[in-house]
Amino acid sequence: MKVALMSFAHTHALGYARLLAAMPGVELLTSDPDAVTRPAGESGGAALAAELGVDYVDTYDELLAWGPDAVVVCSENTRHRAHVEAAAAAGAAVLCEKPLATSVADAEAMVAACATAGVPLMVAFPVRFSPAFTDLADQYRAGALGKVHAITGTNNGQVPAARAWFTDPVLAGGGAMTDHTVHLADLVDALLSGVPAVRVHATANNLLHPDAAVETAGIVTVTYADGTNLTIDCSWSRPASHSIWGGLTLSVVSDAGLVDVDPFAPRVSGWSESAANELALGYGPDLDEALLVTFLDAVRTGATPQPDGHVGVRTTAIVEAAYRSWREGRAVDVDPAGRPASAGV
Repeated sequence: MKVALMSFAHTHALGYARLLAAMPGVELLTSDPDAVTRPAGESGGAALAAELGVDYVDTYDELLAWGPDAVVVCSENTRHRAHVEAAAAAGAAVLCEKPLATSVADAEAMVAACATAGVPLMVAFPVRFSPAFTDLADQYRAGALGKVHAITGTNNGQVPAARAWFTDPVLAGGGAMTDHTVHLADLVDALLSGVPAVRVHATANNLLHPDAAVETAGIVTVTYADGTNLTIDCSWSRPASHSIWGGLTLSVVSDAGLVDVDPFAPRVSGWSESAANELALGYGPDLDEALLVTFLDAVRTGATPQPDGHVGVRTTAIVEAAYRSWREGRAVDVDPAGRPASAGV
């Protein structure tokens, strides 16, 4: 299978490239022409491809002319739509890095483009493949939890300083709310089988990193059509000196009681004398590998991979509503299609 990787802009692209290059039966070709626009010192382009040991072409036109069966889009958030539409027009299945888009209009256009081209669209939400979450989902679907009433989630991390575009509102579309709301929104979307969000309230600030041009901390509260309430702490609140990048947790209050989920809990802890800091070495299944295997299996079999583009639209709608709520200082409703509607009270 021929797989193309569009852009090294997102830091996840490096891991995807290594995993794809090692998969039997996969031919990998990469391109990262926008590397020339990045600040000095940021890796990318042909030099990074050589470091990774993967094949490279200079332009996206060359990449798509190669005739890939599948394309993995890892560009800056606001460039996702153009790259997904180009890949779909070339007849390739698409896996797009999260968030799918920075507006519902763009997300819907991407879903429509892939539907018109007859190719699948998947969104890179790997945490739903963690054993901790799949165990929770299995218990819920088996009826062991009864009704879910409320969920609290945290997705905290360091400011993603390795790539300057994460704090550029033009390229990222926002800050911590854009980056870290969607993982938890996807998990709840999967748990509730796509029950739509109906109301969102959010607040945010950049007190933690006052020089940033985007918000670096936020709390997003979501109410779903079945009455479930979700609260997300999406803050970039881990200091740069912390032993791990961050983490994700989920606490579910149901008829059966409280269930806590921590997909990244398996780790070996210690101390580094040379770094004068704690060590935290994670172990367990590689969630990015599970994501890629699911995507490529769907390409081979013609199945619809999950999470699909419709999940991307619903999670984008939550983020879009969160920004509107923050601007207006009140809750906003989300219409049944997932698009922010009138302001709430």
